[in-house]
Amino acid sequence: MESDEDMHDANDVESDDFYSGEADDYYNSDNADVDDYEFVEDADADSDVFTARHHQQNYIILKEEDIRQRQEDDIIRVAGVLSIPRVAAIILLRHYNWSVSKVHDAWFADEDGVRKEVGLLERPVVVHPNLRELPCGICFESHPRDKIKSAACGHPFCSTCWAGYISTSINGGPGCLTLKCPDPSCGAAIDQEMINLFAPKEDKKKYSQYLLRSYIEDNRKTKWCPAPGCEYAVEYAAGSEGYDVSCQCSFNFCWNCTEEAHRPVDCNTVAQWIMKNSAESENMNWILANSKPCPKCKRPIEKNQGCMHMTCTPPCKFEFCWLCLGAWSDHGERTGGFYACNRYEAAKQEGAYDEAERRREMAKNSLERYTHYYERWASNQSSRQKALHDLHQLQTVHLDKLSDIQCQPESQLKFIIEAWQQIVECRRVLKWTYAYGYYLPELDHAKKQFFEYLQGEAESGLERLHQCAEKELHQFLSDENPSCNFNDFRTKLAGLTSVTRNYFENLVRALENGLSDVDAHGGCSRAASSKSVGSSKASKGGGRGKGTASIRAGSSRTDDASHWSCDHCTYANVKSATTCQICQHRR
Repeated sequence: MESDEDMHDANDVESDDFYSGEADDYYNSDNADVDDYEFVEDADADSDVFTARHHQQNYIILKEEDIRQRQEDDIIRVAGVLSIPRVAAIILLRHYNWSVSKVHDAWFADEDGVRKEVGLLERPVVVHPNLRELPCGICFESHPRDKIKSAACGHPFCSTCWAGYISTSINGGPGCLTLKCPDPSCGAAIDQEMINLFAPKEDKKKYSQYLLRSYIEDNRKTKWCPAPGCEYAVEYAAGSEGYDVSCQCSFNFCWNCTEEAHRPVDCNTVAQWIMKNSAESENMNWILANSKPCPKCKRPIEKNQGCMHMTCTPPCKFEFCWLCLGAWSDHGERTGGFYACNRYEAAKQEGAYDEAERRREMAKNSLERYTHYYERWASNQSSRQKALHDLHQLQTVHLDKLSDIQCQPESQLKFIIEAWQQIVECRRVLKWTYAYGYYLPELDHAKKQFFEYLQGEAESGLERLHQCAEKELHQFLSDENPSCNFNDFRTKLAGLTSVTRNYFENLVRALENGLSDVDAHGGCSRAASSKSVGSSKASKGGGRGKGTASIRAGSSRTDDASHWSCDHCTYANVKSATTCQICQHRR
C-alpha cells in the first residue's frame, strides 16, 4: 500500500551510477559482492582489496504505450473492485493522484463522503418534468428536449453552450481534467463521456494527452525525463538506493531535483551553483573589482590602459584623476603628471582610501576564486560534450573501420567503447567536484587539502586515459594493415580505464561521506583506520594537496599471486614486471 513515507529524501540514500559495475578483467577478475564500497582484510594475502557493491537498477523507463497500458489497467481494476463505470473510476483516480490503494481506502471508509468530494452523484439534484422544451442555464434560451444535455446533477444546458464550455476548458490547459458543472453552485464532475460527446476531434486528442500526462505528473513515483523533446517517463522504486537515472534518450539526470546527474554533489549544492552562475551578483563583483564610479555622475568606469587622466562618457564628460577621483583641473606636473598622483599617495598614507581599497580587494579575490572554479567546471563540461561526440563517432563509424583494419570482430573491441564511456562519466563527476570545491569552507584546511589531493589524482588519471583513447587510437585508424602493437594498446587502455575508475570511486565515495575520513587536525580520523579512501599515499603522486592529509597506502599485492599492484596508480602488473606498465613507477 502506498504512502507518503514511501519516498525517501535524497540526503538519506546514496546514488547508483557508472561506478557500481564490475572492474575490468585486466585489473582484477576476482571481484566479489560485498555490502558496501570498502577495503576488506584478506587473511591469506594480508592486504586490503577494493570490492564494489553491485546495485540493481532502481528505476524503469516507460514509453507512451507502457504508460497508457498501466493507466488502463489501473482504471479497469478500480472500476471492477468498486463496481462503478469506467468514467467514474477515472475521476476517482485523478482525484487521488492515480493511487489505486488510496482510492480503495477512501471509498471503503466513506463512500458517500468520497462521492460528494469528487462530484460523483448517485441521483440528480434537479429533476425536470416531461416538458417539450427546457431553458439553457447559460444562454437562457429555450431548446427542444433533445438539444438539452445534463451532467449527473441534472442542470440543463444546450449542446452549443456545452461545446463552447468544454472547448474553452480544454484549450485552457490541464485544468479541464477537473471540470465541473457550469452551474456555479454545483460541484458535479464532468466525465470523459461528456467530453467525447461535445468536443471536436482536436480537443479530444488534447484531453487524452492531458489525461496521459497527469498519470505521470500526479504520481509521486513517476516523472518525465527532463531532456528537451524526450517523451520517456521514469518510474522510481521507492526505498531504493540511488537517484541517478539514465534515460533511453541518453540523458542522465537526478531523480530528486531533475537536474543533470551530479553525483557525488548533493542537490542543494547544485541548486546554489546553478543560481550563482545565472545571478547578477558576479557582474556586480566584477564592476566593484575592476571599475570606479565617476565622481560626478557615479556611473562605473573601467580603466584598461593609458594614463590617469579619465574623461567620463557623454553627456557627463567630467575629467578626473583615476587614482584620487579628484577633478583633473587640479592636477598637473606638481601632482605627479599623467601617470602618478601625489595627492592619492598622501591620502592613502593617512588611511583615506583604506575602506574602498579593502572592498575592492575583497571583490577581486572573490571574483578570481569564482572564476577559477567556474572555468574548470565549464571546461570539463565542454570536454564531456566532445567525448560524447567522439563516442558516437566511434560507435557509428570508427569501430567498423578499426575492425576491418585489425581483422578483429567488433566484440573484441568493446574495451575501447568502455574506455570512452568511462571518460564521459568521469568528466561529469570531475565537473561537479569543482562546484563542491567552491563551497568547501576555506578555513577547513585539512579537508580542502584532502579533497584537492583526491581530485588531483583522479584528474591526472583521467587525462592519461583520455589522451590514450584519443591520440593513440588515432594512429591505428590510420593504418592500412593489422598492427603488432594493437594488443599492447588494448592492455594499456583497459588498464588505464580500470585505474581511472578506481581513482574516481575513491573521490566519489569520499565526497559522499563529506570527507569524514579527515579529522580537524589534518589527518585521517580514527574511524577511517579500518578503511582506505585511496590506494596511494598523499605524500606521493601528482596530487595538488600533498601536505597534511595522509592516506593509508594500498597493498603492493593482489589476490592473484601472478600479479602485483602498483602503490602509485593501483594497476595490477604481471609478476615479472619491475616497473608499472601504466605510470612507470618502480616496484
